[in-house]
Formats: sequence, C-alpha cells, structure tokens
Amino acid sequence: MQMHVFYSVRLALGLVSAATEATLVSAANQKLGPRVGMYTLMLLCVSSGCFNASTSFLPSTFSMYAITLASALVLLGGRHKAVVAISAAGVLVGWPFAALAAAPLVVYSLISGGFFHVFLAGLLSTLCTMVLSVLADRHFYGRWTSSVVNLVFYNVFSGEGSTLYGVEGPTFYFLNAYNNFNFSFVLALLSPSLLYIERRDYDSLPRKPNRGYPRLLVAISPLFIWVAFMSLQAHKEERFLYPIYPLICLAAAATIERLHDFLPESWKLHEYLSWITWWVKRARPLVLGGILALSYCRTLSLFHGYSAPMQAYRHLPPLNANTTSEATVCIGDEWHRFPSSFFLPSSHYHVAWLNDGFTGLLPRPFDPALGGTTAAPRHFNSKNKASADQFLADESLCDFLIELELNRDDRTYRSHNKESWKPVYELRFLDKELSPAKTRAFFFPWIWEKSNKFGTYRLLRRMNESASI
Repeated sequence: MQMHVFYSVRLALGLVSAATEATLVSAANQKLGPRVGMYTLMLLCVSSGCFNASTSFLPSTFSMYAITLASALVLLGGRHKAVVAISAAGVLVGWPFAALAAAPLVVYSLISGGFFHVFLAGLLSTLCTMVLSVLADRHFYGRWTSSVVNLVFYNVFSGEGSTLYGVEGPTFYFLNAYNNFNFSFVLALLSPSLLYIERRDYDSLPRKPNRGYPRLLVAISPLFIWVAFMSLQAHKEERFLYPIYPLICLAAAATIERLHDFLPESWKLHEYLSWITWWVKRARPLVLGGILALSYCRTLSLFHGYSAPMQAYRHLPPLNANTTSEATVCIGDEWHRFPSSFFLPSSHYHVAWLNDGFTGLLPRPFDPALGGTTAAPRHFNSKNKASADQFLADESLCDFLIELELNRDDRTYRSHNKESWKPVYELRFLDKELSPAKTRAFFFPWIWEKSNKFGTYRLLRRMNESASI
C-alpha cells in the first residue's frame, strides 16, 4: 500500500510535467513551425534525463516546471505578467537558486510588457507564495520560520558552503548532460547561431518570413546561463541541472530543423557542392533518429545496470497482520540508493544505518515523542559530520540487510557469513569503477554485457529471525 502512495505521487508529478512540456511543444509548433514542435516532443518523450527529472519530488524539479512554462509563454509572446508570476512562484516553491536561470525571462518580460504592471504581478506572486510557505513552515515546524530564507542563508551566508557534500570538476555537467541527452545537448549548444542564420536569410533575396528565433533565444537563454553558472560551483549534482532539461530538447529541435543552414550559403548555388546541402536537409530524420536511438540505449543502460535497489525492497515479506513485532532493515554504504520508506511493506518495518565508514550526516525519522516535525533530531549539525547516534550499534538487531558486493579485495561483505545471513533476492549491479565509460553509459547488446563489470545487489535475511517475520 505504501508503494502505491509513492507511485501515485510520481504519477501526479508526471502529469504536471506533461502539462508544462505540452505548453512548450505547442509554443514551438505555433512560433517555430510544426517540425520544430514535433522534434521537441520526440526528444522530450525519449530523453532519459527528462524522464528522471519530471517525476522526482525535488526542489529542482518544481523549478523545472516553472521555467519550462515561463519559457513557453515567452515564446508565445504577450504573456509577460504570467511569465514573471510563474517564475517567482516556481523559484520560491522549488529552488531559490534557480532564480538565476529564470532571470533572463523575467528581465525580458519587464522590459517588453511594461515594467510597472509586470513588476506588480511578480511582487504579488512572490508575496502570496512566501505567505503560504511561511504558514506551512509554521504548521510543520511549530515556530515562525522560512525554509526559503534558511536555505539561502545556509548556502550563501553561513560560511559552511556546499563543498561539505562533495566537489566535482568543471566538466561534470557537460559529461552528465551528454549522457542524458547525447548529441542533442551538443546541438542545443549550437542554437544561438540560429539568430545569425535567420538574419542572413532575412537579408537575402527572396526574403523569408520571420520565424521568431530572437524570441527563441530569450526562451532558451536559461540553458546557457545555468550551465555556465553551475559549472563554476565546486559542489555539483545531476539534479541541479534539472531546471533547464526541457530547454535542451527545444534548443536541439530548433537546431536540427535548420541543420542544413549551417552550411555556407554559397554551397546552395555551387555546381558541385549543392548536393551536400540537399543531402543534409534530408538527413534531419536520420540525425533525430540517431539521437532517439541513443536516448533509448541510455534508458536501457540505467534500467539493466542500476534498477536493483528499486527491485530489492519489493521482496521484503509482509508481516502477519496481527503482529506487534517490528522488523529492522539494515543498510550500510548503500544508504544513498535507499528509494524511500514507501518501499517498506508496512509501518512495522523501519530502517537502520550501519557504520560502514561514511562520515556525513544521514537522514533520521521524526520522533513523535519529541514533537514530530517540530523537534529537530539532536545530532543534526551544519558541518555534515556523522554522529554515533545515527548508526545502529548492535548489528544483531538487524532482521534484513541490504548489501552491494563488488569485486574488491579491501572489502569484507556480511553476506559471506553464511551462518548468519541467507539471500532473499539477488540482482546484478553495474560496477561503475571497473566498467569503461564509453560502454557503460549506453546499452548496446553484446558489447554492454561483454565489456562491463558487475557486482551483486542483495537483500539478505537473518537466519534466526522470529517466526512472525
């Protein structure tokens, strides 16, 4: 039953995402032509990155909804108040730092729509959203506070810094975006040149009608600002790029549609080179088809290589309906792949963390005896330092165990203790460190199986568990 709640929430989020992306596709269809709209739709549907981002219950996902809708309204034109109001609400409900991505849309609307009235619309949206946010915080935390203000203060002014949670190199987002969008990301980065191409066509004879590419450049500008800004930050995570995911598809679609125009204009009239332009123009379906095929291969790689955590918890046995006992599922260094408590069969199950060397903070359930959400756990701190209280000291209290076994000589796995543990479920898991990047990222039959290395993801059960479990 709990898992049904998880997927119901995902379904609702998917519907919201579909509505915002449908608006974006409709805007592309109306202002850039049916072919761009169709290409955008196909890229959105097949992209593994958009699939993951659209149904994630994350602040960056809510910002993605808002920026996608605001960009669509910019493309349609004449909706300046709505653009600013939606951007403000989406940033505050979602992720305050995404304000930088929404900034060009807001500035464009303020300039184009009449500053005073558009500004009032944004101010009203900001005030209403902040009031609702503070009231919600007051209800759940039992005191007057603002989670939005606290988030900004901690990350910007507290001096702690997000680097406590890990750092990555400047190419992280480019490589990550290529994995999720392959060549469509490369084509998206070329989209600003469409403004030059349109100007070239406009100045030539016969003149071609305006296709709205200057407004397109405004609509997709969050893509370039956000990628550049986030690449300069030391702490990087894939989810931080979510706000501009749909814009990658729109920018790539517009580039594919005008792919032949990237060739020199003189080639079209050249006796021997005109055939190149002719072939490139007709190769657009092949380019799109190749991108879609690679996107499908990426999805297959994620499913076959990393789906074990989503499957393992399904095999936890249900407890007897009338039992008063509880079962403890212990997790060590696989804590970061725990999907959520919704994957536990019932409220009689609970999760405990084992100390496998992790030195950071781990999530803890709210304690009803201390006031539930109104009382912060005592061991929480702003330094991301682990506390002994977050780990289960006595492993004999574990009824079930989640463990990933990889081919490592420096590790001892609990599953090797056959007298204490027996496997309930096993599934192979892609070993990222031992598998080449070029073969693990995309699923190519035979090559993927042969070239990559795998570990075993296990759900284990204690041999002497109680009869009620």
